[in-house]
Amino acid sequence: MLYPLAVERGSDQQAYGVIVPDIQGCFSAGDTFEEALENAKEAIAGHLEILAEDGEEIPLASEAVNFFDNDDYKGMVWAVVDIDVSRYLGKAEKVNVTLPSRLIHLIDDRVKKDNRFKSRSAFLAASAERMLNA
Repeated sequence: MLYPLAVERGSDQQAYGVIVPDIQGCFSAGDTFEEALENAKEAIAGHLEILAEDGEEIPLASEAVNFFDNDDYKGMVWAVVDIDVSRYLGKAEKVNVTLPSRLIHLIDDRVKKDNRFKSRSAFLAASAERMLNA
């Protein structure tokens, strides 16, 4: 899942600050832009783990454009980080799904070509998350 990040530019004397708008209270920083993004991934993982342990809902990622006009993020640079949220969503359950054969073939072709998806199930889960977030 691609979480948008609002990044406050740093300098030689100041770290880059990061806010994760979709996860309340999730902040991070780093001495470089790249370090700030890596630290944000760790901060997101930590927040999601705590939410999962407490039985809370895992916030789905929004599109960054939803925050562009928000005064809270004025002057910030936008980035996204890819976080695999599947481990925070609970135990896997097997379900029986009926789909047209052509659609199954298209999905399987996509899974073979796109390394973001390890299986047909991963593709369907990512697609469902995206639709639920729309």
